[in-house]
Amino acid sequence: MDILSVAVVLLSAVVIALLLVVLALARQVGILFERVAPMGALMTDAGPKIGENSPRFDLMTLDGKPLSVGAPHPRSTLVFFLSTTCPVCKKLIPVLRSLRQAEGSNLDIILASDGETEVHQAFRRASSLTDFPYVLSSDLGMTYRINRLPFAVVLDQDGVVRGKGLVNSREQLESLLNARDMGQASIQDWFQAQTGSQTVN
Repeated sequence: MDILSVAVVLLSAVVIALLLVVLALARQVGILFERVAPMGALMTDAGPKIGENSPRFDLMTLDGKPLSVGAPHPRSTLVFFLSTTCPVCKKLIPVLRSLRQAEGSNLDIILASDGETEVHQAFRRASSLTDFPYVLSSDLGMTYRINRLPFAVVLDQDGVVRGKGLVNSREQLESLLNARDMGQASIQDWFQAQTGSQTVN
């Protein structure tokens, strides 16, 4: 009985020690989660800045329909710059569809690129993108200083730039819309503002 009692005491001590270790690890994970902010779209300083009016572009879609980018519009607009040879762009096409459905009537999505019309027409058909407005304009890309893809720009109803950046994932695309909704240039700016207010308090 003495040996059994000692074994029970030792096992109880081990279980208590393990519980303390798990609690300590959980606390450290919580602290780490608070310190590491989610990664939003990778912003650049080139081109029209957040809060500025976008230049207006009167373009024609691949369907031959007139389309204005940067003009006042009933809904916000997400301009998604892509390339026919960009694998990440292709990966984000289902995400664009999902975002459009989730945003309902609050957001229009425009696909933008440059190059030969025939190449993009073939890409559009192969990727089943005929339900998206698709424009080709080197001036549009040059104005926003697009040098890496995929890149997205969010404009509000007045044509003001509310978000922009290099986007490689759904989270980064959504971060542009979240920043727009919060009135911030980026998710990172929002977290910095929150951290600053908590420090003051």
